[in-house]
Amino acid sequence: MPSFLSRRFIYLGILFLFASGTQAQTYVGSTTDNSAGVHSLLLNPANAVDSKMRWDINVLSTSAFIGNDYLSVDLNNLDSFRNGFEIKSEGSTDSSNHNNFFGNVDILGPSVLFNLDQKNSFAFTTRVRAFFNIINFGGDLYDLVNKDYNEITNFSLDMEDARGLVHAWAEIGATYGKLILDNETHALKGGITLKYLAGAGGIYGSSQVLNAQFESESNLLTTSGALRYGYTSGFDSDDISFSDIRSGFGTDIGLVYEYKEQNVNTYYNPYKFKIGLSVMDIGAINYDHTNRKTYNMNATIDAKEFEFKNLEEVLDDNYERSETLDKTKMGLPTSLQLFADYNINGKFFVSAQGAISIKKNTENPVSNIINSVTITPRFEKRWISVYSPFSIRQYDSSLAWGIGVRAGPVIVGSGSIFTNLISNNSKSTDVYVGVKVPLYK
Repeated sequence: MPSFLSRRFIYLGILFLFASGTQAQTYVGSTTDNSAGVHSLLLNPANAVDSKMRWDINVLSTSAFIGNDYLSVDLNNLDSFRNGFEIKSEGSTDSSNHNNFFGNVDILGPSVLFNLDQKNSFAFTTRVRAFFNIINFGGDLYDLVNKDYNEITNFSLDMEDARGLVHAWAEIGATYGKLILDNETHALKGGITLKYLAGAGGIYGSSQVLNAQFESESNLLTTSGALRYGYTSGFDSDDISFSDIRSGFGTDIGLVYEYKEQNVNTYYNPYKFKIGLSVMDIGAINYDHTNRKTYNMNATIDAKEFEFKNLEEVLDDNYERSETLDKTKMGLPTSLQLFADYNINGKFFVSAQGAISIKKNTENPVSNIINSVTITPRFEKRWISVYSPFSIRQYDSSLAWGIGVRAGPVIVGSGSIFTNLISNNSKSTDVYVGVKVPLYK
């Protein structure tokens, strides 16, 4: 499961990353900017109201985010991630019974935000997204699958609730934002985004209990337990065809409250502080014709199998299995998003943002964001913003520190670039770049 899943996702992620000119978890640090326009809707649809632009047109933007709690990120050796966190260097690892690997790619296509009047705003967005999660999988076994077996020492693992998922889909969204309350002291805004989902498909695996022991002298791997594995039509090989698109529907909903204080830059940013609450990515996609396999993992195999076969081939050749053709529902990465923004003097701001995954992977596979808290000081003017986010991220023991810039029609940044450059212990990295056409009031 790990090698087969992660190589496929990381290949897509790196491809999108470099094709765009350069992997919240999305556009980290930039979405609280008062001139973020369309991008602010990715945090809270109520941000559509009272935009600083008459129109904000996104041409193309890409954000990518990858991380884990097993292998330290080395920006000098990105090839170690290109093939799914494959170990090719002497980088430090932190192996346990329950290591985690994750990532997402978010491509915001042609989109537009405009004010109908002072109280009503609309937006139309197009988006392509892919999520990758491996949860509670033993690092030593992951190492064995991805590394020369001759370099692995003896190990014994007991994994519980191990699971993995890759899911890719496209979105067409329509957002409506309304100014609900507005007076000299308070303002309340509401927003909702309705999304048509076009599911390209996915691949998933899970095991309630999976045990593994490796003997380096004999190169034998002994496993026990059961493994459930499935893939939708078109996701049954490394050459993903996207030939069987499935429809679904999703929703984002949010509120933003502003407290106003007289004589505090009331013309351009008429608030002293504001807070927002939203629930993002409510929904799922149903896939017919899902191939589902259940493997009896009670067997001993030669570790050499991993040297010239992918994981699915190893499973099919060495373990008893049953197969069914079934329906599968794949959930969106539903999250609770909370932010607060404080206006220091009209040009300098500081914001705090929390993101919490609120959907669990039970019977149906679900994409998940990682929980995170981000503090972002920023300098903001009409045509330029500079922000430097500091984040605490689930599974990463290092503080992520980055920088981003909005300069006219261009946005570029990373929520972790400084940490990746100065620290040997960082275990996540992200970057984003975009081109837009802002038409200010």
